[in-house]
Parts: sequence; C-alpha cells; structure tokens
Amino acid sequence: MYGYETYDVMVIGSGPAGLTAAGYCARGGLKTAIIEALPESGGQMVLADMVDNYPGLEEMKGFEIGKRMKAWAKNCGAVFFRGRATRIEDNLEGGRMKRVLTGAKDYKGKTIIYAAGAVHGKLDVKGEEELRGRGVSYCATCDGTFYRGKKAAVIGGGDTALKDALYLSKICERVTLVHRRKEFRGQEIYLRRCEETENIEIVRGAVCEEIYGEKKVTGIGLVKDSGAGVYVQCDGVFIAVGMIPETEVMQGFCDMDKKGYIIAGEDCVTSAPGIFAAGDVRTKEFRQIVTAVADGANAARSAALYILDMEKPVTEE
Repeated sequence: MYGYETYDVMVIGSGPAGLTAAGYCARGGLKTAIIEALPESGGQMVLADMVDNYPGLEEMKGFEIGKRMKAWAKNCGAVFFRGRATRIEDNLEGGRMKRVLTGAKDYKGKTIIYAAGAVHGKLDVKGEEELRGRGVSYCATCDGTFYRGKKAAVIGGGDTALKDALYLSKICERVTLVHRRKEFRGQEIYLRRCEETENIEIVRGAVCEEIYGEKKVTGIGLVKDSGAGVYVQCDGVFIAVGMIPETEVMQGFCDMDKKGYIIAGEDCVTSAPGIFAAGDVRTKEFRQIVTAVADGANAARSAALYILDMEKPVTEE
C-alpha cells in the first residue's frame, strides 16, 4: 500500500496489543508495519477455545477474534510481514531512526511498539497439551466461568495461584489447590484466606504428573513427597506456575524488572526514546485481552506524540 521501506511505526507482535496499536497508528495517518512471528494473529488469544469476557462480544473462539482484529488493522492501513525479530538497532541517523532485524528482512522506522507478549509457564506433563482448551487453562479470570458449579484444581504456589483459587471458590463447587512444596511463595494474606475458605482444599508437597481425560479433563494424578499417588477428580485444571515475557530481544535497550517485564506506565513509554511497550510484556498487575487492547491504543498515541515532537521544526532563538 505504501511502497515505502521506511515506516513511522514498526509494531513487533500481533496479539491484541500489537493489532490495536497498528490499527490506531495507521488510521491516524502513520505509515505502520506490523511484524508477526506466528502464522495466526492474536497471540495467546488464539489458544482460547472460547472467550466470553470481551465487552460487547458474545462467546467467540479466540482465533476468530484475532482474525477480526487483524482484518480491522488491515482496513485501517497497516501492512503485515512475517518474521521474528532477532535484533534491534536504535541509533541510526543520530538516534532518529531504528531498525528491526528478522534474519530474512530488515525494517527501518522512527518508532517501535514492542508487543511480543508472554508465554505461560507449563507443567510439561502428559495430557497438558492434548487437553489445552478442553479443561486445561492458564487463566482463571478468563475461563473460570465455564466451570461454574463444577470441580476445579489450581496448580502453583505464588500469588497468582492463591488468587485464582479464591476467585474460583466463588464459582466452583470445590477447588483443590496443589503446591509442590510445603511452604507457599505467595503472600500470607492470600494463603490465610484460602485456608479459611470452606470449599478450597489445599494439597501441599505434591506434584502433578498427569492430567487425565479424553475429550475433556476428568482429573489429575498427583505424587506426594511420601511417594503415594493421589487422584483428584476435577473438570478444569488451572495452571499458575508463572509467565515468561518474550523480551529477550529487548535486553539492554530499556529498563526491565527482575522477571524480565519491560518497565512502562499506562502510556507505554519505556526508558528508551521512541520505543514503547504494550500488552503482556509490560509491567502491570492484570493481563487480559481488554487490558492489552487498551495498551495498544495508549502506545499508538504515545508513538504519534513522539513522532510529532521529533519532527517539530527547530526554531532559532
């Protein structure tokens, strides 16, 4: 569409944050390229069998929402390229231009919106991949409602696992919270609430070795420290063993926290001039489709203001 090799904005990642950022930038008149590593747009969202917590949309498969978002961004004028960013250069032309290298093709532009997302930590046990989206979930607030009145298991020992158990206890008949250690890593206040909640059963010193089921989850197999095997019947398994942000390529470019998330506020501005972080890669408390979309819009606005300021004519004193 543009016929240019240089762009105003280069968006890395095509999840909800990246797609929203690309669409907002393009519809604002900025030459926008979005570089996506995966064949399907939508990021983690495409793995969701059903999404029912996006305002204004009825229950819909995650990949379908991704398709719609991509079509919207394209209609706004964003152009899409396949490739995985392997390196970034931000000091071209006195720092006014940046380059994204993918190995196959390089892209040059004035700003970068980094929205490559994060991946969920996995148990790597039998049944986990086979039953993903059919009882295996990594987000209680996303999928918990599908297990209303049913039995659920939460695996993990940090704040996320404890909060997930508390959240699910208000929806599910019973919640089994499983942690491989005797002591939890999460905050004492959340642990105490779990211990005081009647329909939460805490299993300490146990490792999940298998998730059972054919078309859907029917239970999990645990091995306790004593070596004893335990079977827990459940309809859903919520795995809360951490998130891994896809920020390796950004190492050294902007400030990050100890977990590898890029430090940026709601305006998505990072410590690196002209580089913005949106979606799951950004430091924040709540990671949902709707918060990623909000990040995308904010990042687009910040990028537009940065370009406007960068191109402001220099006036003589």
